Amino acid sequence: MKALFALNPYIWKYKKHLFLGIVFVVISNIFTVYPAQIVRNALNMVEEVVLHYQLFANTTLTGQLDSMLSRSLLLFAGLVVLMALLRGAFLFFTRQTLIVMSRLVEYDLRNDLYQHFQEMSLSFYRRNRTGDLMARLTEDVSRVRMYLGPGIMYTINTISLAIVVVTTMLMVNPELTFYTLLPLPILSYLIYYVESIIQNRSERIQRQLSRLTTFAQEIFSGIRVVKAYVKEEESAQKFEEESEVYKQKSLHLARVDAIFYPLVVMLVGLSTILAVWIGGESVIAGRLSIGNIAEFIIYINILTWPIVAIGWVTTLIQRAAASQVRLNELLAQRNEIKFPPASPPVQQAGLVFEEVSFTYPDTGIAAIQELSFELRPGQKLGIVGPTGSGKSTLCALIPRLFQIDSGEIRLGGRRLETYARLPLRQAIGYAPQDVFLFSDTIHNNIAFGLPQASRQQVEEAAALAAIKDSIMEFPLQFDTRVGERGVTLSGGQKQRISIARAWIRQPNILILDDVLSAVDTKTEETILQNLRTYRQQHQNAIVLMVAHRISCIQDADLIIVLENGRLTQRGTHEELIQQNGYYSRIYEKQLLEESSTA
Repeated sequence: MKALFALNPYIWKYKKHLFLGIVFVVISNIFTVYPAQIVRNALNMVEEVVLHYQLFANTTLTGQLDSMLSRSLLLFAGLVVLMALLRGAFLFFTRQTLIVMSRLVEYDLRNDLYQHFQEMSLSFYRRNRTGDLMARLTEDVSRVRMYLGPGIMYTINTISLAIVVVTTMLMVNPELTFYTLLPLPILSYLIYYVESIIQNRSERIQRQLSRLTTFAQEIFSGIRVVKAYVKEEESAQKFEEESEVYKQKSLHLARVDAIFYPLVVMLVGLSTILAVWIGGESVIAGRLSIGNIAEFIIYINILTWPIVAIGWVTTLIQRAAASQVRLNELLAQRNEIKFPPASPPVQQAGLVFEEVSFTYPDTGIAAIQELSFELRPGQKLGIVGPTGSGKSTLCALIPRLFQIDSGEIRLGGRRLETYARLPLRQAIGYAPQDVFLFSDTIHNNIAFGLPQASRQQVEEAAALAAIKDSIMEFPLQFDTRVGERGVTLSGGQKQRISIARAWIRQPNILILDDVLSAVDTKTEETILQNLRTYRQQHQNAIVLMVAHRISCIQDADLIIVLENGRLTQRGTHEELIQQNGYYSRIYEKQLLEESSTA
């Protein structure tokens, strides 16, 4: 329960709903108990009328007794119906307060959790799997809501109803109360025990279903590879094996679940038998009336659900507590990257790295080591190096997607840490190496970089990225949906849409992280020429371009070579060619490849 204390601020926010819900639960339970007393009085009256009927048989009074009995039974029936209607009305009010409160808390909690996820750095997403975060945002929050709604509602209902019913039963006959209630605690424990088994087996089924879903999703996502290697039969066999495991686990749950209701009926029936047996002896002895036995049977049936609910609610609370522990663990994590609340916008895009080092906290890999360089406004920086040398990490440090360990990065003469998040990232157009497109239209994917962009601006950005002509060939043109992660587009098309998304912002800093690797040389030259034009029009803007093809960066004002996170070479294209290093070797190799294909 301690983990659930984190929900107290949310509950307090909707304390009015909680208070009214408690009041409505208590009132509805009062109307639940009254019908039993009405039935008792009705049966006792019938018994007395029958006795008087025998005494005054064959007299004129029998007709009056028949009329009185009919009117009285009709009155009692009307009272029972009225009590039922009032109880139903207050149960409706109960759900409109407590269940609505749980939905409101669920809404707030899910939004807070989503906002918390968005505020975390990329290191957070390297430590946590996407599927696990999705489960926390959906399944765990839903389990917490079950505690806040049905859990609290049925707990209050159980406690208040048990107090009212048991108190009334004790006032009628303590001995009969003891015997009739004797099987119910056993029922509650057994239900809790069975529910625990059901819960454990349900969790196993859920995990197996997750495995089954993940397997199917992976196969369908990579269906081209499966077909290319003729692995359809093997994947079908594997899916069948996973389905068989799921079936067996479901059958095991069904066997346990089949015990549940017979167990409830048996123990409730035992309580009813005890009420009739012990109560019958008391009636014979003259200590109770027939109406009291009927009243006790109704009370037993009234108490059945609260007793059953004890085990069910306990399971709900356990599940909610386990889920809240996981949520608390995530909410307790804080973004190691701190931004000031406000700052002026980026004016000039001069960029300075001074002895910058960065190590990934989750792996301990030193991605950047003591890196220093300076880029003046209007200049272009080319970045080359072997795979894993830290090129993409360098790009991610500029918008502060990661927090550097040591050194200093200055932008426009100010330390990067002095910029607020919005002004800093609004000044940057970032096309990452791992291109991601949303399952939306081409227009919306490009306009993601500038949400208020018009169709004309989107088309201009697409033209600069040399993708407009391809888009216009689609039947729906810019309204074409690209599918999940842009699956309907080629690799080069996705890269150019990513470039257009970054370009549409007209940024002070344009970061292109190896986004020309999947385009042909003609398209590459078109994009590079448009980039030169852009730099002439925006003379204070700087461009950082990561590339493996030297042709992409040979016009850069400064080129740096990274190897194992360290800067090993720097200079212009001509200066690096003169040096006998990584850059000249790659350049010569690419020249040979071009001449051999020519």
